[in-house]
Amino acid sequence: MHFYVDETGHTGPNLFDRTQPVLSYGVLSSPDDLDKVAEADLAALRKKLGVQRLHAAELGIHRLDEVVDTLLVLQKKHRIRFDVWQVVKRDHAVISFFDQVFDQGMNPAVPVVAYWTPFRYPLLLNLASLFDDELAEKAWRARLEAHDERSSSLFSEVCSALLAHVHTLGDHRYIELITDALSWAMTHFDELGYNCKTGKQKLQIMPNMIGFQFVLRGICFRLGAPNRKADIVVDQQSQFNTTQRELRDFYYQIREQPWINGPGLPGMDVTNMPAEPLVFQSGTQSAGLELVDIYLWIFKRFMEGKELTRPLARLVYTNRNTGRMDSVSLQSVAKRAKEFLDKLQEPTAEMLKKASEYRDQEEAKRLAHRVQILPTS
Repeated sequence: MHFYVDETGHTGPNLFDRTQPVLSYGVLSSPDDLDKVAEADLAALRKKLGVQRLHAAELGIHRLDEVVDTLLVLQKKHRIRFDVWQVVKRDHAVISFFDQVFDQGMNPAVPVVAYWTPFRYPLLLNLASLFDDELAEKAWRARLEAHDERSSSLFSEVCSALLAHVHTLGDHRYIELITDALSWAMTHFDELGYNCKTGKQKLQIMPNMIGFQFVLRGICFRLGAPNRKADIVVDQQSQFNTTQRELRDFYYQIREQPWINGPGLPGMDVTNMPAEPLVFQSGTQSAGLELVDIYLWIFKRFMEGKELTRPLARLVYTNRNTGRMDSVSLQSVAKRAKEFLDKLQEPTAEMLKKASEYRDQEEAKRLAHRVQILPTS
């Protein structure tokens, strides 16, 4: 299999650029080497349109109409599939805060069930409702601040602001859990490992790398079985290519190990991670990357609800049953929460009894770590 990976919406550590709120990865896959089999068709299109390369953003929606018929032929002939993985940057800042602060392995004021089961979804959504953009940006700055005291100061400001509004949630249990978790975190900042101390650590939590995890797992899904050969061509880009390579290498090393989260939470399956290393290439030298740029631009417009011509809409329509999409976003968390809650069955008396006993035991442990934060005068 051959895979071609491109991204759009890159703003580095600035997650709050209003012009580019979403980072998107597009992955084009085919059993055939598109760099070879599609080059002649794309060369003809370049000549017809009078351009050196087919850049979707430069061509615009109307000139791209002239490309669609060729794309549809290539798509059918070479069994091309297109997947999109996105990270909503502002949401990522909030989710990153939640995963570092409410991780029960670090914060003993959080019950096991609230983090390591799908009950984490409503807890995260309740916490997220307390954030405005300014607070989310401050929480992200605290993550990137290498200096412990400065990071701790920003972190305390965030937690204090959240605590000041937690009563607005209305649900007593979520008020209690969030209050206890934030209070413990404020007084045990050194134990959280909240802030990134090195440039490498910062790169690892950027949306680019979070999205690239989706890319690699999506490739594993497309391969369908272990030990299958795959050529993965990634658009050359100096800032993240080294970290992308390291992530692929890590996934390959752990491919035979089960990666299980809590009960009811999705695991991570990289069993099919191929042995071949990533190939980083300029988009000017790869027909496959040229194609994925066009697909990604069109699909991004579709997902944003922007105008599409009839030919471009047709390209989207032909991929409706074969493409895969997912995102790191509060919207996707809300979707998972609804799916989980809709599937919950009415518990039996025996189940309620066991659950009550377990909760009493866990609650006693948790409350032993409760911290009382006194109001500042």
